[in-house]
Amino acid sequence: MSLNKSKIWKWQNWEISWSISKKSIDENNITILLVHGFGASKRHWRHNQDFLGNFFKCYAIDLLGFGESSQPSALLDYELYKENSIKYSFDLWSNQISTFCSEVIKSPVYLVGNSIGGVIALKAAEILKDECKGVILIDCAQRTMDDKRLKKSDILMNFLRPVLKTLVRQRIISNTLFTRAANPKIIKKILEQAYPSGKNIDEELIELLYQPSQRKNSKEAFRGFINLFDDYLATDLFDVVNTPIQLIWGEKDPWESLSEAKEWKKKFKNIRRLDIIKGAGHCPHDEVPEETNKLICEFLQETK
Repeated sequence: MSLNKSKIWKWQNWEISWSISKKSIDENNITILLVHGFGASKRHWRHNQDFLGNFFKCYAIDLLGFGESSQPSALLDYELYKENSIKYSFDLWSNQISTFCSEVIKSPVYLVGNSIGGVIALKAAEILKDECKGVILIDCAQRTMDDKRLKKSDILMNFLRPVLKTLVRQRIISNTLFTRAANPKIIKKILEQAYPSGKNIDEELIELLYQPSQRKNSKEAFRGFINLFDDYLATDLFDVVNTPIQLIWGEKDPWESLSEAKEWKKKFKNIRRLDIIKGAGHCPHDEVPEETNKLICEFLQETK
Protein backbone atom coordinates (compact mmCIF):
# COMPACT_ATOMS: atom_id res chain seq x y z
CA MET A 1 0.00 0.00 0.00
CA SER A 2 1.24 3.45 -0.91
CA LEU A 3 1.11 5.86 2.01
CA ASN A 4 2.28 8.90 0.08
CA LYS A 5 0.87 12.06 1.60
CA SER A 6 -1.68 13.91 -0.52
CA LYS A 7 -0.84 17.45 -1.60
CA ILE A 8 -3.17 20.11 -2.98
CA TRP A 9 -2.69 22.10 -6.17
CA LYS A 10 -5.07 24.98 -6.92
CA TRP A 11 -6.30 24.77 -10.49
CA GLN A 12 -8.76 27.42 -11.63
CA ASN A 13 -11.24 27.49 -8.70
CA TRP A 14 -10.70 23.87 -7.75
CA GLU A 15 -8.51 21.90 -5.39
CA ILE A 16 -6.65 19.02 -7.06
CA SER A 17 -5.15 16.27 -4.93
CA TRP A 18 -1.87 14.68 -5.97
CA SER A 19 1.06 12.76 -4.54
CA ILE A 20 4.67 11.94 -5.33
CA SER A 21 6.53 8.72 -4.64
CA LYS A 22 8.45 8.65 -1.36
CA LYS A 23 11.89 8.25 -2.92
CA SER A 24 11.34 10.33 -6.07
CA ILE A 25 14.52 9.13 -7.74
CA ASP A 26 15.31 11.22 -10.80
CA GLU A 27 18.83 10.09 -11.66
CA ASN A 28 17.44 8.58 -14.87
CA ASN A 29 15.97 11.97 -15.76
CA ILE A 30 12.58 10.31 -16.22
CA THR A 31 9.37 11.66 -14.71
CA ILE A 32 6.04 9.79 -14.74
CA LEU A 33 2.48 10.96 -14.08
CA LEU A 34 -0.11 8.26 -13.31
CA VAL A 35 -3.70 8.99 -14.41
CA HIS A 36 -6.46 6.79 -12.97
CA GLY A 37 -9.62 5.51 -14.65
CA PHE A 38 -13.31 6.17 -14.11
CA GLY A 39 -14.46 5.84 -10.50
CA ALA A 40 -10.91 5.35 -9.22
CA SER A 41 -8.32 7.72 -7.75
CA LYS A 42 -4.57 8.18 -7.36
CA ARG A 43 -4.66 5.49 -4.67
CA HIS A 44 -5.47 2.90 -7.36
CA TRP A 45 -1.74 3.06 -8.19
CA ARG A 46 -1.00 1.63 -4.71
CA HIS A 47 1.21 -1.15 -6.14
CA ASN A 48 2.92 0.98 -8.79
CA GLN A 49 3.81 4.48 -7.62
CA ASP A 50 6.36 3.59 -4.98
CA PHE A 51 7.88 0.76 -7.02
CA LEU A 52 8.36 3.05 -10.02
CA GLY A 53 9.57 5.72 -7.61
CA ASN A 54 12.57 3.51 -6.81
CA PHE A 55 13.87 4.30 -10.29
CA PHE A 56 12.07 7.39 -11.54
CA LYS A 57 10.28 10.48 -10.27
CA CYS A 58 6.66 9.33 -10.05
CA TYR A 59 3.54 11.45 -9.53
CA ALA A 60 -0.13 10.43 -9.25
CA ILE A 61 -3.16 12.72 -9.43
CA ASP A 62 -6.90 12.71 -8.73
CA LEU A 63 -8.93 13.90 -11.70
CA LEU A 64 -11.44 16.67 -11.01
CA GLY A 65 -14.58 15.04 -9.63
CA PHE A 66 -12.77 11.98 -8.23
CA GLY A 67 -10.73 10.90 -5.24
CA GLU A 68 -9.89 13.83 -2.97
CA SER A 69 -10.11 16.50 -5.68
CA SER A 70 -12.95 19.03 -5.82
CA GLN A 71 -16.29 17.68 -7.06
CA PRO A 72 -18.18 20.46 -8.88
CA SER A 73 -21.70 19.79 -10.12
CA ALA A 74 -22.08 18.42 -13.65
CA LEU A 75 -23.17 20.94 -16.28
CA LEU A 76 -24.63 19.35 -19.41
CA ASP A 77 -24.63 21.10 -22.78
CA TYR A 78 -28.25 22.24 -22.63
CA GLU A 79 -28.13 23.47 -19.01
CA LEU A 80 -27.65 27.06 -17.86
CA TYR A 81 -24.46 27.79 -15.93
CA LYS A 82 -24.68 27.58 -12.15
CA GLU A 83 -22.01 28.43 -9.63
CA ASN A 84 -19.74 25.50 -8.73
CA SER A 85 -20.68 23.60 -11.88
CA ILE A 86 -18.63 22.45 -14.85
CA LYS A 87 -18.89 20.37 -18.02
CA TYR A 88 -17.02 17.14 -17.39
CA SER A 89 -15.20 16.14 -20.58
CA PHE A 90 -11.91 14.84 -21.90
CA ASP A 91 -10.91 18.40 -22.77
CA LEU A 92 -11.44 19.39 -19.12
CA TRP A 93 -9.42 16.52 -17.68
CA SER A 94 -6.64 16.68 -20.26
CA ASN A 95 -6.24 20.41 -19.62
CA GLN A 96 -6.00 19.62 -15.91
CA ILE A 97 -3.23 17.09 -16.61
CA SER A 98 -1.27 19.24 -19.07
CA THR A 99 -1.45 22.30 -16.78
CA PHE A 100 -0.32 20.21 -13.80
CA CYS A 101 2.68 19.07 -15.84
CA SER A 102 3.52 22.67 -16.73
CA GLU A 103 2.96 24.24 -13.31
CA VAL A 104 3.95 21.50 -10.85
CA ILE A 105 6.15 18.92 -12.58
CA LYS A 106 7.94 21.48 -14.80
CA SER A 107 9.87 18.90 -16.82
CA PRO A 108 9.24 16.48 -19.70
CA VAL A 109 6.99 13.65 -18.60
CA TYR A 110 5.70 10.19 -19.47
CA LEU A 111 1.95 9.85 -19.03
CA VAL A 112 0.48 6.54 -17.85
CA GLY A 113 -3.30 6.13 -18.03
CA ASN A 114 -5.71 3.32 -17.22
CA SER A 115 -9.13 3.07 -18.93
CA ILE A 116 -10.48 6.61 -19.53
CA GLY A 117 -7.20 7.83 -18.05
CA GLY A 118 -5.65 6.55 -21.28
CA VAL A 119 -7.78 8.81 -23.48
CA ILE A 120 -7.04 11.71 -21.13
CA ALA A 121 -3.30 10.96 -21.31
CA LEU A 122 -3.41 10.95 -25.12
CA LYS A 123 -5.20 14.30 -25.31
CA ALA A 124 -2.85 15.80 -22.70
CA ALA A 125 0.11 14.53 -24.73
CA GLU A 126 -1.22 16.37 -27.77
CA ILE A 127 -1.37 19.58 -25.73
CA LEU A 128 2.08 19.08 -24.18
CA LYS A 129 3.75 18.30 -27.52
CA ASP A 130 7.53 17.83 -26.95
CA GLU A 131 7.09 18.05 -23.19
CA CYS A 132 5.52 14.58 -23.30
CA LYS A 133 8.15 11.90 -23.91
CA GLY A 134 5.79 8.96 -24.17
CA VAL A 135 2.36 7.56 -23.34
CA ILE A 136 1.57 4.22 -21.70
CA LEU A 137 -2.02 3.07 -22.09
CA ILE A 138 -3.24 0.33 -19.75
CA ASP A 139 -6.48 -1.15 -21.12
CA CYS A 140 -7.36 2.19 -22.71
CA ALA A 141 -11.09 2.94 -22.89
CA GLN A 142 -12.45 2.25 -26.38
CA ARG A 143 -15.69 4.17 -25.69
CA THR A 144 -18.03 1.83 -27.54
CA MET A 145 -21.08 3.94 -26.53
CA ASP A 146 -19.81 7.06 -28.31
CA ASP A 147 -22.03 8.33 -31.15
CA LYS A 148 -19.11 8.02 -33.58
CA ARG A 149 -19.01 4.26 -33.03
CA LEU A 150 -22.68 3.63 -33.71
CA LYS A 151 -23.24 1.52 -36.80
CA LYS A 152 -26.09 2.37 -39.16
CA SER A 153 -26.91 -1.32 -39.31
CA ASP A 154 -27.58 -1.48 -35.56
CA ILE A 155 -31.29 -0.75 -35.86
CA LEU A 156 -32.20 -1.54 -32.25
CA MET A 157 -29.50 0.71 -30.77
CA ASN A 158 -30.37 3.52 -33.17
CA PHE A 159 -33.94 3.29 -31.94
CA LEU A 160 -33.13 3.06 -28.23
CA ARG A 161 -30.30 5.58 -28.13
CA PRO A 162 -32.41 8.78 -27.91
CA VAL A 163 -34.40 7.24 -25.06
CA LEU A 164 -31.19 6.25 -23.25
CA LYS A 165 -29.77 9.75 -23.64
CA THR A 166 -32.94 11.34 -22.29
CA LEU A 167 -32.97 9.05 -19.28
CA VAL A 168 -29.37 9.53 -18.16
CA ARG A 169 -29.69 13.32 -18.39
CA GLN A 170 -32.14 13.17 -15.50
CA ARG A 171 -30.33 13.68 -12.21
CA ILE A 172 -32.78 11.42 -10.39
CA ILE A 173 -31.85 8.56 -12.76
CA SER A 174 -28.08 9.11 -12.64
CA ASN A 175 -28.17 9.53 -8.86
CA THR A 176 -30.14 6.31 -8.43
CA LEU A 177 -27.70 4.37 -10.63
CA PHE A 178 -24.76 5.80 -8.72
CA THR A 179 -26.22 5.10 -5.29
CA ARG A 180 -26.94 1.49 -6.18
CA ALA A 181 -23.39 0.96 -7.42
CA ALA A 182 -21.67 2.83 -4.58
CA ASN A 183 -21.78 0.19 -1.88
CA PRO A 184 -19.10 -2.32 -0.90
CA LYS A 185 -21.01 -5.43 -2.02
CA ILE A 186 -21.65 -4.11 -5.53
CA ILE A 187 -18.12 -2.75 -5.78
CA LYS A 188 -16.78 -6.21 -4.94
CA LYS A 189 -18.96 -7.81 -7.64
CA ILE A 190 -17.72 -5.31 -10.23
CA LEU A 191 -14.13 -5.97 -9.16
CA GLU A 192 -14.65 -9.71 -9.59
CA GLN A 193 -15.49 -8.97 -13.23
CA ALA A 194 -12.65 -6.49 -13.69
CA TYR A 195 -10.05 -8.72 -11.97
CA PRO A 196 -10.79 -12.20 -13.39
CA SER A 197 -7.86 -13.82 -11.58
CA GLY A 198 -9.20 -12.54 -8.26
CA LYS A 199 -5.76 -11.29 -7.26
CA ASN A 200 -5.52 -8.22 -5.02
CA ILE A 201 -9.29 -7.88 -4.52
CA ASP A 202 -8.95 -6.97 -0.86
CA GLU A 203 -10.54 -4.71 1.72
CA GLU A 204 -8.08 -1.92 0.96
CA LEU A 205 -9.13 -1.88 -2.71
CA ILE A 206 -12.85 -1.91 -1.91
CA GLU A 207 -12.36 0.89 0.62
CA LEU A 208 -10.31 3.11 -1.71
CA LEU A 209 -13.10 2.89 -4.29
CA TYR A 210 -15.94 3.20 -1.78
CA GLN A 211 -14.75 6.13 0.34
CA PRO A 212 -14.65 8.82 -2.42
CA SER A 213 -18.17 7.75 -3.48
CA GLN A 214 -19.47 8.87 -0.07
CA ARG A 215 -18.44 12.48 -0.50
CA LYS A 216 -21.28 14.99 -0.86
CA ASN A 217 -20.95 15.71 -4.60
CA SER A 218 -19.52 12.39 -5.73
CA LYS A 219 -22.54 11.65 -7.96
CA GLU A 220 -21.80 14.61 -10.22
CA ALA A 221 -18.73 13.36 -12.11
CA PHE A 222 -20.67 10.14 -12.73
CA ARG A 223 -23.55 12.12 -14.23
CA GLY A 224 -21.16 14.17 -16.36
CA PHE A 225 -19.29 11.15 -17.66
CA ILE A 226 -22.28 8.96 -18.56
CA ASN A 227 -23.59 11.85 -20.68
CA LEU A 228 -20.44 12.02 -22.83
CA PHE A 229 -21.81 10.52 -26.03
CA ASP A 230 -19.67 12.58 -28.40
CA ASP A 231 -16.11 13.10 -27.22
CA TYR A 232 -12.62 11.91 -28.13
CA LEU A 233 -11.84 8.34 -29.10
CA ALA A 234 -8.30 7.03 -28.74
CA THR A 235 -8.22 6.52 -32.51
CA ASP A 236 -8.88 10.27 -32.97
CA LEU A 237 -5.68 11.01 -31.10
CA PHE A 238 -3.05 8.44 -32.11
CA ASP A 239 -2.11 10.25 -35.32
CA VAL A 240 -1.89 13.69 -33.65
CA VAL A 241 0.30 12.53 -30.76
CA ASN A 242 3.89 12.66 -31.90
CA THR A 243 5.37 10.46 -29.20
CA PRO A 244 6.02 6.73 -28.66
CA ILE A 245 3.08 4.78 -27.24
CA GLN A 246 2.94 1.51 -25.32
CA LEU A 247 -0.22 -0.56 -24.92
CA ILE A 248 -0.48 -2.85 -21.90
CA TRP A 249 -3.57 -5.06 -21.96
CA GLY A 250 -5.16 -7.62 -19.68
CA GLU A 251 -5.81 -10.72 -21.78
CA LYS A 252 -9.26 -11.22 -20.20
CA ASP A 253 -10.45 -7.61 -20.00
CA PRO A 254 -14.26 -7.97 -19.95
CA TRP A 255 -14.91 -4.43 -21.19
CA GLU A 256 -12.16 -3.30 -23.56
CA SER A 257 -11.52 -5.54 -26.56
CA LEU A 258 -8.03 -7.03 -26.89
CA SER A 259 -8.69 -7.70 -30.58
CA GLU A 260 -9.29 -3.98 -31.13
CA ALA A 261 -6.04 -3.17 -29.32
CA LYS A 262 -4.27 -5.56 -31.71
CA GLU A 263 -5.77 -3.65 -34.64
CA TRP A 264 -4.49 -0.39 -33.16
CA LYS A 265 -0.98 -1.86 -32.99
CA LYS A 266 -1.12 -2.79 -36.69
CA LYS A 267 -2.57 0.52 -37.84
CA PHE A 268 -0.72 3.22 -35.88
CA LYS A 269 3.05 3.50 -36.32
CA ASN A 270 3.75 5.33 -33.07
CA ILE A 271 2.39 2.39 -31.04
CA ARG A 272 5.73 0.73 -30.36
CA ARG A 273 4.55 -2.16 -28.17
CA LEU A 274 1.47 -4.16 -27.28
CA ASP A 275 2.17 -6.17 -24.13
CA ILE A 276 -0.51 -8.67 -23.14
CA ILE A 277 -0.75 -9.86 -19.54
CA LYS A 278 -2.15 -13.38 -19.35
CA GLY A 279 -5.16 -13.97 -17.14
CA ALA A 280 -5.51 -10.30 -16.21
CA GLY A 281 -8.52 -8.06 -16.72
CA HIS A 282 -9.22 -4.34 -16.98
CA CYS A 283 -6.75 -3.12 -14.33
CA PRO A 284 -3.58 -5.23 -14.66
CA HIS A 285 -1.55 -2.52 -12.91
CA ASP A 286 -3.36 -3.46 -9.69
CA GLU A 287 -4.24 -7.09 -10.41
CA VAL A 288 -0.77 -8.12 -11.65
CA PRO A 289 1.43 -5.18 -10.62
CA GLU A 290 4.78 -6.98 -10.75
CA GLU A 291 4.47 -7.76 -14.46
CA THR A 292 2.88 -4.41 -15.30
CA ASN A 293 5.66 -2.49 -13.51
CA LYS A 294 8.29 -4.53 -15.34
CA LEU A 295 6.72 -3.75 -18.74
CA ILE A 296 6.48 -0.04 -17.93
CA CYS A 297 10.15 0.04 -16.94
CA GLU A 298 11.18 -1.71 -20.15
CA PHE A 299 9.35 0.87 -22.28
CA LEU A 300 10.80 3.80 -20.32
CA GLN A 301 14.33 2.48 -20.78
CA GLU A 302 13.76 1.89 -24.50
CA THR A 303 12.42 5.38 -25.20
CA LYS A 304 14.19 7.69 -22.72
